[in-house]
Amino acid sequence: MKRLIQLGAFVLALAVAIPALAMGLEEAKQKLDTAKQQGLVGETPTGYLDVVRAEGDAQAVVKAINQARRDEYTRIAEKHDIPVTQVETVAGQKAMEKTPAGQFVLINGKWVKK
Repeated sequence: MKRLIQLGAFVLALAVAIPALAMGLEEAKQKLDTAKQQGLVGETPTGYLDVVRAEGDAQAVVKAINQARRDEYTRIAEKHDIPVTQVETVAGQKAMEKTPAGQFVLINGKWVKK
């Protein structure tokens, strides 16, 4: 019985993880604007996206876009010999400033609609 429960938990974990792994960067880019407009995803001061409301593909979009951002921030930091955190902070400020009215940004730990 214990083994059956473990197998069930494993299958459930795979079912949750596979859609997130399956979404590629191009698909995530295509879905990002819609997710932001629907209030599912928002910008944070750390330079990364986060989920505002966990619906649809929001988590997978955030994961794919954030990985691409992390890679780019690392590349920029290495090129200019500065800490990645510095790049993340500047990128976060710019992304929040550029966020259009009606979309969410994270301010002082709370989601705020611009």
